[in-house]
Amino acid sequence: MVVSACAPNPCALDSPRTDSGKNSTIWCAHKLPAPQWCRDAQQHHVHTPRSGTPIALNAAPSLFSESFEPIPMVWHARLHLDYTQPRAGATGMHFTHDGPLRVLRSLYPEGPGICHNVLVHPPGGLVGGDVLDVKVRVNEGAHALITTPGATRFYRSNGAPALQRTQIALAPGARMEWLPLETIAYPACDAANELHLDLAPDSQLLAWDITALGLPNADSPYDTGRFVQHIQWPGRFLEHGVIDAQDHRLMNSPLGLAGARCLGSLILASGTPLPRALREQLLESTQERLASAPEAVFAGVTSPNPHMLVLRGLAPVVEPLMQLWQAIWAAWRQQWWGIAATPPRIWAT
Repeated sequence: MVVSACAPNPCALDSPRTDSGKNSTIWCAHKLPAPQWCRDAQQHHVHTPRSGTPIALNAAPSLFSESFEPIPMVWHARLHLDYTQPRAGATGMHFTHDGPLRVLRSLYPEGPGICHNVLVHPPGGLVGGDVLDVKVRVNEGAHALITTPGATRFYRSNGAPALQRTQIALAPGARMEWLPLETIAYPACDAANELHLDLAPDSQLLAWDITALGLPNADSPYDTGRFVQHIQWPGRFLEHGVIDAQDHRLMNSPLGLAGARCLGSLILASGTPLPRALREQLLESTQERLASAPEAVFAGVTSPNPHMLVLRGLAPVVEPLMQLWQAIWAAWRQQWWGIAATPPRIWAT
């Protein structure tokens, strides 16, 4: 039996509902926030927030006595993705996971050589203490594209930090496209979003990160909270920013975010130095596109070293920056690899 709490609703304790997918009974309680408890269906115990110490249960309804103190529940979810080339011109994928983090069925809209996957986190967001660990390995000759079905959300913290950590390792001759939809830092969050890169010679990567601070159009401004953005390729590139909502000079100064509440980075990275002529062509074509970018977007592109191009931008909201990033991703893909862009189907839903 799995025991959980649900948001206030008309169901009563003497009227359990059955989760047919797991053949278990879920008891619902009034006046309790969602969700507060996790009972392991195999070990038959409830885990405390951090230590994992079990608390014995006699019966599910006793959980909901007036004197019961709810136990905050945190997740540490792991997902490991391994892409291989089982035969020439084909990419296969194997994954293992622990906790509520997985990928949907592999799709091949561009043929067998490029594997598209959608990374899914069923809880829909992270709260204080949650950790999401994603490790991606792309082996020689394989080509992977990963996106998400919606925004990654860091909610208000309960006092502990939340962390999403993504590690991408590319073998020689591998290609990877890391294209998640935006990350939203909610007011009063305490969160970190990390992207760690390891590129072998002759491997190639296109990756972006887009972060929205608060929900300004929903009257939920980012006026409190702390968000850490970290992107690192050891020896090649490091971006580490601490965005404290109370740092008004950072948030509103022309030398900071200038009042923008959406920021993004788009990276083109090669394990082998890019030919100078190609870098100059990519820079020039990107600057031409930026000249016609939406007026609300402020962006610039550089080549910090012979292995990389980095595009960074600011916007008041996500939509204009996301549209620009998608257009430049498509242009870089065509110009660098000679492959027309095939946007993941999930973007159109």
